[in-house]
Amino acid sequence: MGQAIFMGYNPISGSVIFNALKDEKCIIMACNTRIVPGVTKGIFRSAKDLDSAILIELAKSECNLKGGYTGLTPAQLSMRTYAAAGSVGLDIWALHADHIGVKKGTVEELNSVKELIAAQIDAGFTSFAIDASHLFNFDGRDTAEELAPNIDATIELARFIESEMGGREFGLEVEVGEIGRTGDAGMVLTTPDEAVVFIRSLNDAGIYPQVLAIANGSTHGNIFDKDGNPIEQISIEIPRTKEVAKALQDNDSDVRIAQHGITGTPRRLIAEQFPHGDIIKGNVGTFWMNLVWDVLKEEQPDLYQRIWDWTITNYSAEGKSNVEVFGKNGKFAIKEFFKELYSLDEATVSVIEDRAYEEAGAFIRAFKSEGSAEIVREYMRA
Repeated sequence: MGQAIFMGYNPISGSVIFNALKDEKCIIMACNTRIVPGVTKGIFRSAKDLDSAILIELAKSECNLKGGYTGLTPAQLSMRTYAAAGSVGLDIWALHADHIGVKKGTVEELNSVKELIAAQIDAGFTSFAIDASHLFNFDGRDTAEELAPNIDATIELARFIESEMGGREFGLEVEVGEIGRTGDAGMVLTTPDEAVVFIRSLNDAGIYPQVLAIANGSTHGNIFDKDGNPIEQISIEIPRTKEVAKALQDNDSDVRIAQHGITGTPRRLIAEQFPHGDIIKGNVGTFWMNLVWDVLKEEQPDLYQRIWDWTITNYSAEGKSNVEVFGKNGKFAIKEFFKELYSLDEATVSVIEDRAYEEAGAFIRAFKSEGSAEIVREYMRA
């Protein structure tokens, strides 16, 4: 794998990035690169030019031992990402396993998740997000009882990562409150009490995450109005996010917040209203896939049409516009058209790269993370 070739440009531990920047007023961008060509290199060039720390990540659904819906296994994602870092000469980045999801909490499921984690570690991942937020005891008499299934699964998997890493440092993100879950009264939001009880319970078991993902009104992916038109993501509950961050800090916790579901959020809103520093990690995923589709529409219209047609044929739903169907299900075409997407001509890849470079720069500025890489270097030298 790339480790031997790109000495000096291998990913560093996510914990080093999060700990170095926990008291800075910046958010580090974590990019879900579902399609690597052009995208990763453009993001990395931008991070290097603005001297920003950066994370590359894919979730279990996107990238697993069977290739997820992107066609990438952990080893393939790692190889391609290490190579991009080596060619750009980027030193301050981490390779993060996003949403290592646990939905049932059965022994079989946990064993299968451990297999994936072992493969991620073997492939050179340096940071991990355990997501057992789906496990919730609705009959619990208090917060601790409600969260017990999530806490137990998170502890078990965190200890597994620790033992597999063999003493090496790693980033750890955990999740309380399922992102995008709705109830009778709309979005279900994580409470400050849930965050404090969750982190305290993990700490009591010797598990010390640096980052906590919460449910704060965002949803993953492209979002649409009732008529199927794409709309901006402006549902993120900033006051609740600040309340959760304050509750953690009032309880002497160094844990900061991971903001999921940023695609569609206006960057002026991120720059002006996001609590930089309370939020330390900002996930931008679907955005990069949309960027590739937009470039293909212009540069490779025939391929784009085939991708569009395949998606509509396989996923069309009554009462849904084709735009919405493609926006929500186009991701499943990545694996189907893997060969074509990974053999695009140089000119097309170059357009994708330049566009990814520009857009990454706009995010990095909105996240106020220019110069953060030097702060991490100083922390490592100390």
